[in-house]
Amino acid sequence: MINFLSILVGYLLGSISFSYLITKKVAGIDIRQHGSGNAGATNTLRVIGKGPAILVLLLDAFKGVAAVLIFAGLSAGDPMPTAMAGLGAILGHNWPVFFGFKGGKGVATTIGVLGTISFFPTLYSVLTAIVLIAITRYVSLGSLILLVMIPVFMYFRHDPSSYIILGIIVAILGIYRHRENVKRLLNGTERKLGSKKS
Repeated sequence: MINFLSILVGYLLGSISFSYLITKKVAGIDIRQHGSGNAGATNTLRVIGKGPAILVLLLDAFKGVAAVLIFAGLSAGDPMPTAMAGLGAILGHNWPVFFGFKGGKGVATTIGVLGTISFFPTLYSVLTAIVLIAITRYVSLGSLILLVMIPVFMYFRHDPSSYIILGIIVAILGIYRHRENVKRLLNGTERKLGSKKS
């Protein structure tokens, strides 16, 4: 029962689309109809600027943190409900019930979730991604590397198997959500950070 409740509550928390809400408030637009059409921090940055994008990034991460902490406190040390709550938050961000199931790609929420349940593997992955983005200016490439590296670092750190499985599922989901970016990266047509839309 607690596993079902955890994924449900996590999903509802994740379904709060801060990118949509903030861009609607600040600029009066539906972020999903501008830029890449993605309701996330990177598209918010490209469409309305750094301040709102940073706020979206922090809030999207926080809802992942909140989902995990709620069920870490209720699960009496069992990592499964915590992992399920985190997965629910990421699924909610990607396919939010409150916004027509059209959300973001889940990277910030993933960082919030996995950073809470396994801090150092997530930190190492984030630092790797930041360096890669700084060198290549491809946010999508950095995001993909981050998602793939987290479960690898978790495995070598001997995290609970439920957390490692969560990391693998999230990595697969992330690759799926970035499938168009992968195609553009392979074709050499992916937009770099700071580039203007042609």
